[in-house]
Amino acid sequence: MAQGIVIIPTYNEIENIQHIITVTMSLPDHFHVLVVDDNSPDGTADLVRSLQNQFPERLFLEVRSQKEGLGTAYVHGFNWALARPYSHVFEMDADFSHNPLDLPLLLKACEEGADMSIGSRYVTGVNVVNWPLNRVLLSYFASVYVRFITRMKIRDTTAGFICYKREVLERISLDRIRFIGYAFQIEMKYRAFDLKFNIVEVPIIFTDRTVGESKMSNGIIKEAIFGVISLRIKQLLNKL
Repeated sequence: MAQGIVIIPTYNEIENIQHIITVTMSLPDHFHVLVVDDNSPDGTADLVRSLQNQFPERLFLEVRSQKEGLGTAYVHGFNWALARPYSHVFEMDADFSHNPLDLPLLLKACEEGADMSIGSRYVTGVNVVNWPLNRVLLSYFASVYVRFITRMKIRDTTAGFICYKREVLERISLDRIRFIGYAFQIEMKYRAFDLKFNIVEVPIIFTDRTVGESKMSNGIIKEAIFGVISLRIKQLLNKL
């Protein structure tokens, strides 16, 4: 069985995508990469197509018709990966906020017993570079809030740098994933937690993007705040 595929969702990431693919392809673990592009007007998909000539057996591209949200891009990528013989599936941003050099650490954690490993900003303090204080506080206390509501013992509940063993994605009902933004990351962890999978946090240093534009918005934050409560209520009702 092929080992690992890294799913990278993109929208207007032409300034970052070539570099992050090149670095990922240079790693000794021979990761494959799937870019899920939401029809970026800046030509991101065309650049990926040109790179496929350099990495014809390891770089793949799926282009969707329009921007539909982070969560749906990942679910699209998960389904694509599950149709192929990958043992591990990774989430990673295109903007180098997640360092691809940390991918082997996440893989190692799963090889040593984790079902899901999380690149965590908060498991050994606050390891965030180039974020303003208000953004750090928002992210940190969002995780505190999520832990309180859900009872998950995860320090970085909103992290988006993740390795899943294949079995985790096979057991999570991907067609029932509700959220498309910030709350998607919480929902995936919560569903894995509810299924009793072993979740391990791996300390990383998170560095905010230096080029391109952030996709964060007030609507995404509101989805996370209210979505967590609905997830918890639904779980409790299912156990009655």
